[in-house]
Amino acid sequence: MTDTASPTPERRGGTPIGHRAAARLDRLPPSRWHRRLTLVVGIGAFFDLYELFLGGVLAAVLAGQWHLGHTATSWVIAAGFLGMFVGANVLSVLADRFGRRRMFLVNLAGYSLFSLLSACAPDLSWLLPLRFLAGLGLGAELVLVDTYLAEFLPRAVRGRYIAWAYTVGFVGVPVAALLGAHLVAAHRLLGIEGWRWLLVAGALGAGFLQLMRRQLPESPRWLAVQGRGAEAERIVAGLEERVARESGGSLPSVPETETVPERKVPLAEMFRGCYRRRTVMWWLFQVLQTVGYYGFGSLAPVVLTAKGHTVTESLLYAALSFCGYPAGSALSIPLIDRIERRTLIIASALGIAGCGLAFGFATATWAVVTFGFLLTVCSNVFSNAFHVYQTEIFPTGLRSSAIGIAYSLSRLTSVVLPFVALSVLSDLGAAAVFTGSAGLMLLLCLDVALLGPRTTGLSLERI
Repeated sequence: MTDTASPTPERRGGTPIGHRAAARLDRLPPSRWHRRLTLVVGIGAFFDLYELFLGGVLAAVLAGQWHLGHTATSWVIAAGFLGMFVGANVLSVLADRFGRRRMFLVNLAGYSLFSLLSACAPDLSWLLPLRFLAGLGLGAELVLVDTYLAEFLPRAVRGRYIAWAYTVGFVGVPVAALLGAHLVAAHRLLGIEGWRWLLVAGALGAGFLQLMRRQLPESPRWLAVQGRGAEAERIVAGLEERVARESGGSLPSVPETETVPERKVPLAEMFRGCYRRRTVMWWLFQVLQTVGYYGFGSLAPVVLTAKGHTVTESLLYAALSFCGYPAGSALSIPLIDRIERRTLIIASALGIAGCGLAFGFATATWAVVTFGFLLTVCSNVFSNAFHVYQTEIFPTGLRSSAIGIAYSLSRLTSVVLPFVALSVLSDLGAAAVFTGSAGLMLLLCLDVALLGPRTTGLSLERI
């Protein structure tokens, strides 16, 4: 292969290797290696999303077992999100400084340890700080999933493969609710309370994934930005050789027009030029999307209990509704590279608003489950579109930091949300909660339509 042989480790044809890494990765045909990478990273999303929606399950269970009031129940949900807010800010910035792979290992190790300790918590005073620390470890997981995959995947399949990763990940949502319903009904397993096994399962699974991730290479795009062109060359050349072997033919040539140099970018660049507009747009987006998206997943068991269902029934109905998460994620796969990302985000956000209103006003069991399912289907078309979109609107030098800081705002909103939503639920009912949510999703649509750039089908460097 002409592309893998070079007279020097740092230059080819007068162009620095680091500047060519992105174009060489983008022109590769999709391969088994890309699919394996997507699977391993997607399994990590499974545990993050399992944890995100576990808060609502724990709140519904512990409110009865520990006789918690509204404020204490809200803290059961909020503690993990507060940790994620801190973790998203800290670990995502560190990922731009120390590398994506290293932070992948750090964040899962922290989550696994503190989730296991949370399972041993004797009361709320122990559970809340341990849930905070587990959330801190997991705070940057989805940021790193998005950043890492976007920097490796060829641009022609970037959206589709990231959607596949989240389809794997979102299986964790109904699993959390189904496990919760089963373990709550059983009360104890091997003498241990059922809800504690939910935390143990997350901890052990994340620990196993830690071993799998040790084999991941560092992002060549990140290495190139750090001036480590020789390391980027070794990784890209090895990948080219592997893909050529798998495909059994020669690779496409590298187009000269794609050799746009990346560079180190100071964090302050987020607030200058075109990036200022994108930063403002994405900060508003992350605050607004939390209410419509995570609000349903984290509050659904509590809302169903407030509608008069038992805790076990609520978890079962929530689990059936949550099956829409992997279904919606799978539905997004054929759409995400065919429809402009910005348009898909707006259309699915309108679906969330409409289905949320129907769920809030529903009283019959069939209507609750049906509209909950449709809401989660729309939610994951929305989610996959925005997870791809956010990787495309910032440059490699500050991609993880810019995404992580914006994403942390969604976590901070998630801390406040239970206190506001549960008060509204108690005073005004579920219909009022979802009416407010629908209004905020409409504001989100205006934000993206007016301020968001087009990105579908373009290389990361050119966007």
